Amino acid sequence: MRMKTYRAANSTAAFAKVKADLGEDAVILSNTTVTDNGTKCCEIVAAVDSTPTVSSSSQQTGLQTKAEVVEDALQNTVGWQQEWSQIKGQIMQLMKPQMDPAQLTPKQNLAMQYMEREEVNDKVLAKIFCDLRSDKNRSIVTVLDTLLGTKKFSAKNMTKTFHAFAGPGGSGKTSTLVRLALKEKKENPKARICLATADGGRGKGRLILKHYAELSGLAFREIITREDFLHLKKEANQFDRIFIDLPGLSGTTTLEEWGALYGFSGSEDLEYHLVLNPYYSQVQFEKFLEKYKSEQLASVIWTKLDEACTFGSILNMAFASGLPVSALSYGSGLKNSLAPATNEMIWRLLFMRKLPGGDIQQ
Repeated sequence: MRMKTYRAANSTAAFAKVKADLGEDAVILSNTTVTDNGTKCCEIVAAVDSTPTVSSSSQQTGLQTKAEVVEDALQNTVGWQQEWSQIKGQIMQLMKPQMDPAQLTPKQNLAMQYMEREEVNDKVLAKIFCDLRSDKNRSIVTVLDTLLGTKKFSAKNMTKTFHAFAGPGGSGKTSTLVRLALKEKKENPKARICLATADGGRGKGRLILKHYAELSGLAFREIITREDFLHLKKEANQFDRIFIDLPGLSGTTTLEEWGALYGFSGSEDLEYHLVLNPYYSQVQFEKFLEKYKSEQLASVIWTKLDEACTFGSILNMAFASGLPVSALSYGSGLKNSLAPATNEMIWRLLFMRKLPGGDIQQ
């Protein structure tokens, strides 16, 4: 076994070094904060098996066991995943000519055309077409209600103590976190709320959180290492809600990998919320689904709605992920710019271009 020590300004950077040097099979042996030339940094000790293991039965017989065959197959999934993706694309191309508008009523056809203009993707359009074709009297809204769910972000619905906000850089995680915290504090002045940052002490997001925590009488914590999060878990009984701002994950690092490194994975009192904008491309959304896949992922929050040109991606993501939408954010201000999501809000946004605040999006 080969063992090495890595140091960096924060855990994310150190973990990236480990992954680049030792690869995906590296095992993290320790993750601590140390002082180097008077500056605190993260030190990770990692190890990797330098020689592949071969079972004695395989050596003797030259044949693989069932478990080894499965393991080899799982390690070589990239090829068939790409092939299956291409096959699905070809199937959709074959189905599209069969979506005969004559099989729908004029009103249903108009709705389908509108969905296509809003950049609802082919998979969702095919599902909508099949459901409408089976019932000529069915409204498209009743079909859409089966494809998209909402769950208002509120203390009543979101009962976990820890709420971590994940998503690509620039998606609006920090401002969303502040808006939700201020909204909850306004509704319940006695609520004990803590704002926490896990960006490794870098970026303006940390300063924004600290600033609004001080102004609003909220607690503030920094999570730089795994030990910081473990300490915050120990003092969790002091708070009703803890909102955590996660960093944008670079490279091929996934949310599951990052969460395992910091001790978030498997925490029963923690859930993730994926923060996205409607104007990413379809390819990017597919990448985000892979990158931020987690059993602890509870909802999607859509931000910067006032800057979007189309809103079909909200429906596309709901169909692909099965996750409910919990909140809708719009505008640059922190007050009156976020609303707990409802289906009616989303349909008004999609068909009328009406933002939750009542303004019409041009």
